[in-house]
Amino acid sequence: MLEKKIDLKRDITLTLLVFYGLGNILGAGIYVLIGQIAGISGMYIIFSFLLACIIIFFTALTYAELSSRFPFSAGEALYAKEAFNSKSLSIIIGLIISLTGILSSATILHGFNGYISHFIELSPYVTSTVVIIVLCIVCILGIGHSVKVASVFTLIEVFGLLYIIFIGFDKIPMDTVEIATLIPPFEISAWYMISLGAFLAFYAFIGFEDMVNVAEEVENPTKNMPKAIIIVLFVSTFLYILVAFVSVIAIEPRMLAKSTSPLADVYVKLANEDPVLLSFIGMFAVINGALIQIIMVSRVFYGMSMNKWIPNIFSKVNETTRTPVSATIFASVSILIFTLWLPILTLANLTSFLIFIIFTLMNVALIKIKMQRQAPERIISYPLYIPIIGILINVSMISIQFISLLTNI
Repeated sequence: MLEKKIDLKRDITLTLLVFYGLGNILGAGIYVLIGQIAGISGMYIIFSFLLACIIIFFTALTYAELSSRFPFSAGEALYAKEAFNSKSLSIIIGLIISLTGILSSATILHGFNGYISHFIELSPYVTSTVVIIVLCIVCILGIGHSVKVASVFTLIEVFGLLYIIFIGFDKIPMDTVEIATLIPPFEISAWYMISLGAFLAFYAFIGFEDMVNVAEEVENPTKNMPKAIIIVLFVSTFLYILVAFVSVIAIEPRMLAKSTSPLADVYVKLANEDPVLLSFIGMFAVINGALIQIIMVSRVFYGMSMNKWIPNIFSKVNETTRTPVSATIFASVSILIFTLWLPILTLANLTSFLIFIIFTLMNVALIKIKMQRQAPERIISYPLYIPIIGILINVSMISIQFISLLTNI
């Protein structure tokens, strides 16, 4: 007797997909790592964010076209299969993507303890474990529930950022701000530090690529996925620039770098009152980022299992919730292990490094696919120079990171 095949449920609209992507991007970067970025690029932090946006823009277009051509789970692993027809390479890419999602979520969860400490002092081991268990249950209950919860959290995140921006422009006397201090000179040393800051700021944009892994649960993914990717990239960049400006004007970058809850401290400096609201919002931002990463990683495992690349247990879908329960539990446990094992900066840098490698491979994959076959009708298609520029940029950033590592040895 054949086992009944249960499909994933298409329950994600364009609006929910945009909130899904924004929630992942905003929670990962601005609420947790803005202090670390300021510590590297100093008053030139805005240029680090702008450079990170430029770095990621061409690869975002590559993902937009790939997701339009192949709207299925296991995104990058599937794209590699279509381009290179190599099972081994697809498995390696799928596992690396899963690892980046796990590392990214672990990075975010480090920020949770910093924000909750404004209310209660708890062991990071306790808070991380409780948060992961709760999020795992939410993910198992259904993709519709999960993404709607993520959307609510995203609204809270965006409100927090807009509130910081509003307070900043209200409290900071703009006529006293020396704009010249925010503009870097044409010196190699300054732009080298901006580039290193961009490498970490790049992490703050990670999230759009996770969107492609829920393609099988998106309504009209061929049309909605590319559109959502571009929307979340530009909205997040706009918010990052304004928040970065307010933050380094309010707090000296070296001091901001020492903060475990940077935006809460910015609020204290600006409003001169307890950061209850911002700490509360910061916790939601962290939780949201971790929730979305659990969804992404579990869907990569599901897609890989459907292609017979990893054990069949990861493609088992619960008949009631229509979610891959085993894949979700495995993803959650893995995230918890890395959260309790590695420090935040190590996690963030390792995540960025692995993602640059994957982005390079995805641009190569698109070039090969475009040369092998013509895009079907109604499929988003960009000029060939888009993935070529993406490759050059990603390889350059990997090289800069290598130089930085060698310099520090």
